[in-house]
Amino acid sequence: MGKMMRRWLLVAGQVVALFLCGCSLSSNGLVMFPSGQRLLDSTKAVRLDSAQPLPVPRELNKALLPAYIVEPGDVLLVQPADLDSPIRLPADQPVLPDGSINLGRYGRLIVAGQTSEQISGQVHDMIQREEKAAGSNVKVGPMLVRLVVRASKVYYVLGEVNAPGAFPLSGRETVLDGIVAAGGLNQRASQDQIILSRPTRPDGCRIVLPICYRQIVQLGDTTTNYQLMPGDRIFVPTRQSHEDGDCWWMPHRKKTPPLAVCCRPQVRCADPAVCSGGALLPTYQALGKPIPLPLPAPVSEEDPQAIPFSPTPLPSEAPNLSRAPPPDKLPPTLPDMPVPVIVQTAAHEVSQAKSTTPPEGQWHSHQPTKN
Repeated sequence: MGKMMRRWLLVAGQVVALFLCGCSLSSNGLVMFPSGQRLLDSTKAVRLDSAQPLPVPRELNKALLPAYIVEPGDVLLVQPADLDSPIRLPADQPVLPDGSINLGRYGRLIVAGQTSEQISGQVHDMIQREEKAAGSNVKVGPMLVRLVVRASKVYYVLGEVNAPGAFPLSGRETVLDGIVAAGGLNQRASQDQIILSRPTRPDGCRIVLPICYRQIVQLGDTTTNYQLMPGDRIFVPTRQSHEDGDCWWMPHRKKTPPLAVCCRPQVRCADPAVCSGGALLPTYQALGKPIPLPLPAPVSEEDPQAIPFSPTPLPSEAPNLSRAPPPDKLPPTLPDMPVPVIVQTAAHEVSQAKSTTPPEGQWHSHQPTKN
């Protein structure tokens, strides 16, 4: 019996030593020193600075992208606007790595970094100059430049997704579209730490936007379902052991405090006409114009069931936790602080409470229970 026990203790010690050395179990078996997808400390800091909703393009409030800039990899179709013109040009024109296109006997033209309208004018001037040099009396009319293949404008989805990579951007995609295009989240993905990073200059500031994935897919909340821009990076880190998706946080719990942008009050539609009115259509406006961020719908006194059901952090400097402001006076955004969280209890929960309960609609603090 003692010999068998020693064998089991030896095996258990070896397993513990492997895990302490940095091993993990995956679909391929035991892996030494696994490389998880983690957020940098600097990324976490910039992400926390963007904890409040920002007035940037998002689902239902999109922006029109600026004029398309042609880059290497794109394919153009250059031809006279008058189909009866004697001028003949090669077929589709791929933009070469040096940024030029081949116009046949008229030579090569640098088009990278320009719009279709600018390229059209340059092609017209080049052909007119070459025809005049050849002594031809051909009348050069307007030239038509069309973009056939848009290969240079992409966005990236990286990290714990099933098919990471670069994807072509058509101008209407959102964060949810990008994650779905990458095959969705895998089993190791974190749903609480997803970020959207935008390219910035080396000496500039950084843009890291937190993504509330659960609220986007479960509630249809478009607050953080941002519209994708050329070069955007969606990064899905590896899930941590302490992530549970809750919006309430207490100091003794070993988890990251929830972001206020992901724990805003959520209100159900009390008017049946709103629910049966069909899908909401997106609106488009010029890029650069601030996108208005709608305030949460106030609680209707006539319909007590239309109440916020997501917990919302309360500032630590609140003078009285038992008399928090009513829902119709809550600020549109709340700070992200490691403090006890305040939730509003539904009417049927208030009636079933055993202890003394506040009036309906009043906010109260959740405290951990002792076993």
